Amino acid sequence: MKAIDLRDLSRRVSVEVPELPHVREAAITTWLGRMQNEYGSATVFEALAEQMTRAGFDEKKIAECRGFADEERNHGVLCGAVVEALGGEARGVLREQHDFPMHEDATPVEGVLRNLLSISCLSETIAVSLIGAEREEMPEGSLRDLLTTIWADEIGHARFGWKLVAELAPTLDAETRDRLGEYLRIAFAHLESHELAHLPLSSAPPPEGVELGLCSGADARVLFFDTVETVIVKSLEALGLPAQRAWETRHREAVAA
Repeated sequence: MKAIDLRDLSRRVSVEVPELPHVREAAITTWLGRMQNEYGSATVFEALAEQMTRAGFDEKKIAECRGFADEERNHGVLCGAVVEALGGEARGVLREQHDFPMHEDATPVEGVLRNLLSISCLSETIAVSLIGAEREEMPEGSLRDLLTTIWADEIGHARFGWKLVAELAPTLDAETRDRLGEYLRIAFAHLESHELAHLPLSSAPPPEGVELGLCSGADARVLFFDTVETVIVKSLEALGLPAQRAWETRHREAVAA
């Protein structure tokens, strides 16, 4: 695991947090975890940009993707600023990350498409939904403004992938669409496992916890499934990808894999 220390950078960010001593430790744990996740996500976009380069994508798109890596690092600093404001320390370790999937079994463009689906159309879209709901419940103030910055960037990350997938979808033949559908089974199973692990049912902060960005795990799970089924699946189906079948059979595929 790689250690990160964002104390110096995070202390340069001014953010005010409400005085809620009874949920302070839970809030520090939550924002520290976010700091590590956000900062670590930079490597994903760097690897995606490299994959897009190999596949011959437009340089402007590649540069935009590389810029997302900088935004994710900044998100880490912003989350660290909340940790510091709460009385914690903005340092920790990056969780062990799996090797970025290059999908050597597919064409270069199809390999990029698979990762765009997983990163932007699934993970980032879920992030937009969950952060957006958290932001709506948070009162006006500098903490909400900080969260709005992160949320706005995540919207850009999601739109980037959705736009590229929409542009490429009309060029795909039936076999490629079927293969992408098979890949989506695995991607959906991974998404569900990852998100539910970070949305434990045991998370049930008091109502005032929303002021510090704490949410009910049960409520967040409901929002997760609703976003997948009414936004992600339907949008992918509209692009001609068999997402409904992939979602419904995700557990069978996960076992088979």
